[in-house]
Amino acid sequence: MDARHGIGGSLAGTDLGAEIDRLRKDRNAVILAHYYQKPELQDLADYVGDSLELSRKAADTDAEVIAFCGVRFMAETAKILSPDKIVVLPDMDAGCSLEDSCPPDKFRAFREAHPDHIALTYINCSTEVKALSDVIVTSSSAETILAQIPKDQPIIFGPDRHLGGYLNRKFGREMLLWPGVCIVHEAFSERELLKLMAQHPGAPVAAHPECPPHIVEHADLVGSTSAILQFARTFEGDTLIVATEPHIIHQMEKALPDKTFIGAPGADGNCNCNICPYMALNTMEKLYLALRDLEPRIEIEETLRLKARRSLDRMLEMASGTIGMGDLGRV
Repeated sequence: MDARHGIGGSLAGTDLGAEIDRLRKDRNAVILAHYYQKPELQDLADYVGDSLELSRKAADTDAEVIAFCGVRFMAETAKILSPDKIVVLPDMDAGCSLEDSCPPDKFRAFREAHPDHIALTYINCSTEVKALSDVIVTSSSAETILAQIPKDQPIIFGPDRHLGGYLNRKFGREMLLWPGVCIVHEAFSERELLKLMAQHPGAPVAAHPECPPHIVEHADLVGSTSAILQFARTFEGDTLIVATEPHIIHQMEKALPDKTFIGAPGADGNCNCNICPYMALNTMEKLYLALRDLEPRIEIEETLRLKARRSLDRMLEMASGTIGMGDLGRV
């Protein structure tokens, strides 16, 4: 068996946790894990968080290697912000349905067909699409940034039509939406959610804005992973229903062991369809091999990196209020 695809061969009997710790020191590496990763990866990571937060933290360290337990666009974002660091992803097939829905050539053509629009693009996209965008947004920063853009400015929003639709409804906008969806958040069932709410009367619902409208409309809190975690710490009561990828509940249970957290159900009320199949590709074995071999490695051509970096920098500047809409020129 190829060691990259399982624990056969030389990995049999290996104490992976100890070996990962050894390699972390030997490689001067920082290990990042997204909230949607398996608990064992979250527990050994130096930092656990959402995608941009992790990339910014890694950029501020003196680590020479970033091992990103997440999906490909997240590791690419880390490389965009830390070009001098080696960035490895345990499994290069760990993609994203939103990124897949938005091929760069089609996005370029879409932009060219709407030359008066600026492109406000969700961070769940490829480096190439970031380079074709004016401003990148996260689920945490999107509202702050959109509020700064005049209502008469036409906007393309992609690739998540549910997040874009939520923003349109909340702000009374008419952004032109790219038709992508997250397969995880699309899988939640309104019927099964209502059953769960009836079984736990009074339990609030926290939902990610990537969820479709029929889920969001039942939520007491609609927000990013970080906002959902903060809500978990502050809501009144002892039970919370969580409508996002269920591995985030691991952090809630660690921080708040006296509260009960229930993942919102999929179509049959009992499926694993709300577990991200891309995130699940990363394993302890693959992380060990990535640190050992420094492969698979993220590489980005410098001109492309700089173009993508510009749209990320605009996001950070607009989110912090250091530039305004008047300083925003089109790509």
